[in-house]
Order: sequence, then structure tokens, then C-alpha cells
Amino acid sequence: MLRMSTLLLRTLRDDPSDAEVASHRLLVRAGYVRRIAAGIYSWLPLGYITYRNIEKVIREEMDAAGFQEVHFPSLLPREPYEETNRWTEYGPDLFRLKDRKGNDYLLGPTHEEMFTLMVKGEFSSYKDLPLSIYQIQTKYRDEPRPRSGIIRGREFVMKDSYSFDVDDAGLELSYQRHRDAYIKTFNRLGLEFNIVSAMSGAMGGSKSEEFLAPCTTGEDTYVLCEKCGFAANVEAMVTKVEPFSGSEPGAMEVFDSPNTPTIDSLVDLYNTKFGASITGAETLKNVLLIADGQAIAILVPGDREVDLKRVGANLAGVKELRLFEDEDFAKYPGLVKGYVGPQDADKFGIKVYADPRITIGSPWITGANEKNKHARFAVHGRDFKAISFVESAEVKAGDSCPSCSAPVVIDRAIEIGHIFQLGRKYAQALGLTVLDQNGKAQVVTMGSYGIGVSRAVAAVAEQTHDEIGLNWPREIAPAQIHLVAAGKDDSIFAYAEKLAIDLEAAGLTVLFDDRREASAGVKFKDAELIGIPFIVIVGKGLAEGNIEFRIRNSGDKFEFASDSAVQEILSTLNS
Repeated sequence: MLRMSTLLLRTLRDDPSDAEVASHRLLVRAGYVRRIAAGIYSWLPLGYITYRNIEKVIREEMDAAGFQEVHFPSLLPREPYEETNRWTEYGPDLFRLKDRKGNDYLLGPTHEEMFTLMVKGEFSSYKDLPLSIYQIQTKYRDEPRPRSGIIRGREFVMKDSYSFDVDDAGLELSYQRHRDAYIKTFNRLGLEFNIVSAMSGAMGGSKSEEFLAPCTTGEDTYVLCEKCGFAANVEAMVTKVEPFSGSEPGAMEVFDSPNTPTIDSLVDLYNTKFGASITGAETLKNVLLIADGQAIAILVPGDREVDLKRVGANLAGVKELRLFEDEDFAKYPGLVKGYVGPQDADKFGIKVYADPRITIGSPWITGANEKNKHARFAVHGRDFKAISFVESAEVKAGDSCPSCSAPVVIDRAIEIGHIFQLGRKYAQALGLTVLDQNGKAQVVTMGSYGIGVSRAVAAVAEQTHDEIGLNWPREIAPAQIHLVAAGKDDSIFAYAEKLAIDLEAAGLTVLFDDRREASAGVKFKDAELIGIPFIVIVGKGLAEGNIEFRIRNSGDKFEFASDSAVQEILSTLNS
């Protein structure tokens, strides 16, 4: 039994100054977590029980699906990551360190290499497969901007599992088994979620889906077509455009355009100067970036912004991406800030990429690479040419669904799970093969499946909290009953003590507020803040033979007879 008189718990009345989202604010105020450093948190007893309950649900569903649990260290040697090229590919997100002998190590951000080598060391025949193994392990990533409490930290806990199959047909079956297990897991956790198409990211692979928990403050943005059901992370959203079918305009023409620092000001000047009625969608925005030290330009319509997450996800092989800064312009004196156009990119040594909306043959109004001058009738394929098309413009509500062309809606969410088909990337790099029926070596194909365990705590809190506090689903709450002794009389505390013992004997977990010095008002506010699903109050009504029973998420209240309270509480919970 958890007794608040001795529990390591201190609730706070004020929000922490660095809290950005509700889960961060309430988990700190209710005494579940405490900040140690940026992106690093400690778990207090209530928080750790909640975390372990989520872990228990995940483990039960993984085991029920036939997956086997293993465990790897967090401190890993450099060599396997060199073989897969991820020692450098992972970039600055990787925590690197040396031991006293000068050997290189890392703190594991993911464990593909370790899983692959484990299977390589144990199995050698197709008869050993299929196999799915998992672990629940602490991960480390040097996030540039850790934020939102435990939603995006530098140290976090993840359930990662991997499937091993002889062929692609087997991988498809393993993928579906994991997908089904994830659906059961998140349903048990009480989470609302959508399954969306996604990018595989730094791990590589092909087919990829994310499990997203809708949340207005979530850091992931996804699109949803309410007509056909298409759903995708914005990074995986495919732009549906028709080839340019208009006639080719005359030669590109440079015109004076002073005092046009914005697209809106350029459009106003152009319409006045040429008696036109264009919009920003007919102008060409040239966004200059540094990609792994190389200057590049991303071309998007002027009424759109560049989405750096989309660029990073779709520009193959790029590890670091940032916007041009003043010192970068100093290195390219031919570039006129505010008047850059793609026509002279080769001369400047800049690689040009275009959003798919910049179709071949389409004419644009763009910078003329001269101060106070723009060019019109700049045609893609004639006056400038992109190296390739890259999904890079921000996605907007109302954009066409790539599946049925209906307008899509946009929502925000927290990523709680990610599944993808790795294929043979890691098996090939690390030499994982098995002998097939004919005695021929076959490279094993793999799938990768992750759940953010610590993040799930925050996701549930985000979706279930209300204006007065946390509001946990029964299966993951740190206790099922919050029993409050509200009063000063010894009889109240004596009865509440016996009731707490009887409830625990009946199989319920109890958080007992047995504090003598705290007022009833303080105890009620703490109960609302902490968020246990059922609150039992032993107070003044005990003199008339009654106790109060509250359902936290609905606010419903009942009076039960004190001499049959256990039976009535059990009956209510069962119903």
C-alpha cells in the first residue's frame, strides 16, 4: 500500500517555468518526474509505478505475440557501427566517448547492430527462422533541442524489436504480426491513435508506418483524408501535381523591383507594374541551405514555406541541414540577399533542388541575382534546371490527397510507435546469412519495430488530463483507488485504515492519504492532480454510516454504506 504520510511525494501548486505542454506541467506538479538536466529526468515513485505499468502492458503483448525478450547494454563498441557506417551517419545526435585505453564507444541510440550480431552468432539455418526478439532498454540521443518534458529527451526508454526472415514474404508476415500487437498494446493503454505512412529515417528500410497519438501540442504533424482514409506523416506526404500544360512564354525578362523584401511586396509591385493579377503561388522562392557543408537551394512556390523536416527526410544522405546565415552569404559574394534566382546556380556552385510543384516547363517570377531586380518568364528546364525533385514545401490543409485527390486535413500528434521493413541493409553489412533448403547462403531480411515506453507516459497524460490534473486509465494508473481520510477524528482514520487493507486484500491497489496535518481541501486537490481513476473519501459522512465514491474522469459521485463499502466498490468497478 502507498501511504502519503511516508511516500516520496511533494505536489506543487505552480507550474514549472520551463513547462511547454500539459504532460510536462502536470507530471512535475503531481510529483511523478523531476528534471535533472535538459532532456534528462528522474522518476519519483508514482511516476515509476505508472511507467512500469505501461512497460508491463507492452511486455505482455509482445510475449503474447510470440516475441522473445533479450537485453543489450547501453554502452556499445564503435566497430559494429563502423561496419554499417552509422558511426558517422548518425552525426551529432550520437553520444561518443572513449575508455581509459582510448577505445571508442557510444551510448546506444538504437540497437540494430547488436540484434543482428546476436542472431548471427546463434543461428545459421533457415530452419531457425522466422524469429522476432525484443528488448526494453534506455536509449541516448544528443537532441539539439530537448523539449516537452519526457516527450523528447536525451535519455529515454524504448521497446525495440526486430524480426528475422529468410525472404520478403516472411518479412511481410512478421511486419503484420507486429502491427497487430501494436494495435492491441495501444488499445490497452487507452490511447487514441492513427496509423500513418512514414519515412524510415536514419535506420533505413522501405515500408514504414507510425502510430501517432493525436494531441494539439504534439510535435509531429500528419495529414488525413477523411474521404478515403489516407494518412501520412507530413515527411511522407506525396505531392499530387499535374504536368505543366500551358504554352511556353517568351524569353526571360529582368525588371526593376526595388523595395520588395517579401513575396507580398513583390506581388503588389508586379501587379501594379504589369497590370496583372498574380498571387504568391506564381512566384518562385529560393531558399538557401547548407547541407553537410554544401550550399544548396530549395525551390518552392512563393506562397509556401520550406519544411526543413521534409527536406531532411527526403534529401538522401544528408545528415546536417540548416538555413543560410550572414557568414554563408559572405562566402558567396555573387548572391544578392533577397534577390536570389536559380538561373546562375552553376556559376555560384550551388546545387538546386525543386519541390514537385515546380514542374518542368512552368514559368516563374524569381530573383534576378541583381539588387532590386527580379526576372519573369523564368522557365524550369529552359532558364534553370533542378538536380532533382524533393518533397520540401510545407503541407497545408486542403492540399490534394495523393490517393483520391480530395482535400486533406492536418492534425498534430505524438509519435508513440514506429514500424518499418529494414530489408537486408544491416544483415548485408554484418554478414548475417543462413543456409536455405538447398544449402545456399541467403542474406536474412529484417524488420524493426519501436515503441516509446517513457514517451507513452506523457502521451497518455496529454490525451486524458483535464483542467484540474492528471486522469489515468485504470490499467496504467499508479493505484486504482485513491483513499482520502478527510477529517481529524481518530474514528475516520481507523475506518479508512481498515478499508484500505480490505481493498488491497480484495485485489485492488490503493494510494492512502493518511496525512494528519493536511487539510481536507489540500487532500482533495492532490487527489484531483495525481489522477488516480477512483477516489474514495472517508469523512464526516462516516458518522451516518456513509462514505463517498468518485469517478475521476467523469466526476460522478456515489454514497456507499460504510459496512458494505468493499463490496459496493468492487461491484462499481466491475460494472
